[in-house]
Amino acid sequence: MTSAPIKTAVIGFGFSAKTFHIPFITSLPDFELSAISTSKTDDVRQQWPQTQPFASAEELLEQSDADLVIITAPNDVHFTLAKKALENDKHVILEKPFVTNSSEGKALIELAEKKQRVLSVYHNRRWDGDFLTVKKLIEENQIGEVKCFESHFDRFRPQVRQRWREQASVGGGILFDLGSHLIDQAVYLFGVPNALTAQCEIMREGSTNIDYFHLVFHYPEHLAILHGDLYSAGPNKRFSVKGSKGSYEKYGLDPQEERLIAGVLPITDDWSEETDSQYGTFYNMEDSERVKTQLGCYQHYFSEMAKAIRGEQQPPVAASDALKTIELIELAMESSRLGKTLAVAK
Repeated sequence: MTSAPIKTAVIGFGFSAKTFHIPFITSLPDFELSAISTSKTDDVRQQWPQTQPFASAEELLEQSDADLVIITAPNDVHFTLAKKALENDKHVILEKPFVTNSSEGKALIELAEKKQRVLSVYHNRRWDGDFLTVKKLIEENQIGEVKCFESHFDRFRPQVRQRWREQASVGGGILFDLGSHLIDQAVYLFGVPNALTAQCEIMREGSTNIDYFHLVFHYPEHLAILHGDLYSAGPNKRFSVKGSKGSYEKYGLDPQEERLIAGVLPITDDWSEETDSQYGTFYNMEDSERVKTQLGCYQHYFSEMAKAIRGEQQPPVAASDALKTIELIELAMESSRLGKTLAVAK
């Protein structure tokens, strides 16, 4: 018997909702888009006439019959809205970052357990094709013993823009925004590091939050270097993984975001396929070869979330994993402030 679609509400109707969530909720049979909260309720009526619009998140959470709520609101209200959603017996997907401090994350995890609701964070970059390629190369021992893992999320945005991610004093800046992706990927691959060393800086004129980070995660046998800045105008390195058998180099970002922005729907297996020119390269002492990038698949997050809600498996990203990312962000900021390498609590 086919299960009924999961009634899903989305808080927010901006870039994140339209790009990273609604295309999947409306393309996968596991879900039904039932409600959206936004100040632009007329836009919802026009674009999604079968979906109920709400003028505020609070009204949606109190009045909607949705089983699942996806929160794409600014970072500093993640805790308040997720708390209210759970109190109203909703399952919750939070856009990353989880919350703006670890105490809030712990409180939400306790509440979700009490309410017996699934709480997950949208760390979709675990399903980037280039990351899946790196993971496969490491697991198949093609790189050998990893000695240096380097992961970048760089952009060229030298001027501060008038948007909440760049203006917010709480939970704003690229360490929370982009850094959370890189931290989650590193911990997913290698586990929690023994220690970290961090530089977190404000570089742009008029900036009020971190717009440069360089983190070094110390593991027993290797280093993981995570870097993000807004002064990278040339071709951007994404991954550099060096090991005892060779190294893998990859430039450019996974194409899924770009395709979603262009209106490509995630309805075929190859919707995210890279072109040959986008592939990374593996090098060893004698030779080099292009490595076909694995297919990226953000849709898998949502399919696995549906199974978790139905009690068939654990959520695709555990809230406890997302909490560890927030704890590492807090520790990175402290390391930078003190100018010291700090041990990581296990």
